[in-house]
Amino acid sequence: MQGSSLQSNNRLGTVDIHFTTTAVHGTLILERELEETDLTKLIEQIDEDLVLSADMPREDFLVSVYVGKDVGFYSDEYFAEESDNGTSFEEDEEE
Repeated sequence: MQGSSLQSNNRLGTVDIHFTTTAVHGTLILERELEETDLTKLIEQIDEDLVLSADMPREDFLVSVYVGKDVGFYSDEYFAEESDNGTSFEEDEEE
């Protein structure tokens, strides 16, 4: 599973999970800082709800945690529209 949104009453962030043959790697991007106890509870919840439920053998769950903000969501459709409008990064630099 990749790109799962972590939500309760308000959005906390996103998590990307990648399974290998021996370990599970997670990248957790929070939209605000959490206390250490809340962060460990959240990681345990991710482990229980997402990682263990995949029923894949693993030796370890390795998680990198970052704090940042959402600056946009981009897709192929977005870039096609930008291309149709004649807008490109190179053109913006020359102005």
